[in-house]
Amino acid sequence: MTIQDKLLETPYAYLIEDRDYQSYLDYLAQEKNLSDNTLRNYQQAISYFAYWLYEGHEKVEAHPQWRELDAEVFRDYLLYLTKAEVARTTIRLRFSALKSWYQFLVLRRDLAKSPIQELQLPKLAKSLPVIISIEQMDELINAPFNITHPKQAPSWAPYRDQAILELFYATGIRLSELVSINIEDINYDEAILKIMGKGSKERLVPTGQLALDVILRYCHEAQIYSGPLFINKSKTRLSSRSIDRLLKKYVAYLGLSETITPHKIRHSFATHLLDNGADLRSVQTLLGHESLSTTQIYLHITKQRLREAYDNHHPRS
Repeated sequence: MTIQDKLLETPYAYLIEDRDYQSYLDYLAQEKNLSDNTLRNYQQAISYFAYWLYEGHEKVEAHPQWRELDAEVFRDYLLYLTKAEVARTTIRLRFSALKSWYQFLVLRRDLAKSPIQELQLPKLAKSLPVIISIEQMDELINAPFNITHPKQAPSWAPYRDQAILELFYATGIRLSELVSINIEDINYDEAILKIMGKGSKERLVPTGQLALDVILRYCHEAQIYSGPLFINKSKTRLSSRSIDRLLKKYVAYLGLSETITPHKIRHSFATHLLDNGADLRSVQTLLGHESLSTTQIYLHITKQRLREAYDNHHPRS
């Protein structure tokens, strides 16, 4: 049972059944073009806060309305989450949802001021992404043909899995982008993929001939010529969850870090490009980042790796 389900069973269910709140969800989906996953995260975050209110907040009268809550209530909620040792990333996500909700009330429902407007949230600790080495990526891409597959798995499953891993590393695309690819989105003559990115923004992504060859071999083995590129044994589109599972299977088989995810492959794609001389603007375009500052973290990784190489190998380091 989710926290939202729990809240619906309390007298405070009205907080998420409010007409304005339902309009807000429509606004996020239709005007802001948020993904289903992000929308679900926002709903859960707001439900967590409402459930915390229901459990008993001494400074709030019974059955409060959203407009009646002041900054002190949210400071208390922040203090509660901090004392409960909730991760900083989770705290910021929950308050991001609440801030967005109140911004909607200010802009669309004439609320005078957001009670969270000036709240100071804990800063995220800066950490560099985990990078998979080129040698580890080679092992991972070849793993589908080195592992025993279940008897019920289709004969073309290793070809599909290798194509998935090869395409992740060849393009640096997101998991959601890979899942949505159709065979018609591949231009073999120009070695270009048409990708539907965040916010339903379409972009063209170049890929290598090696990845295209692996995809062609997979399509031939699976005998698919149109529709979803990556399919399950029922020949319907493979889900994000299924791809997560198959990656974990190969990671476990190779004894690699359990933290390796599709996004870590994306990190590795960007870092290996920079390590080999690609410029930051090109990498930004390939990743589909709107802001160059988002891409700059990979430059820090490259500098750190150069520093380590120097320290480890220069005779006068």
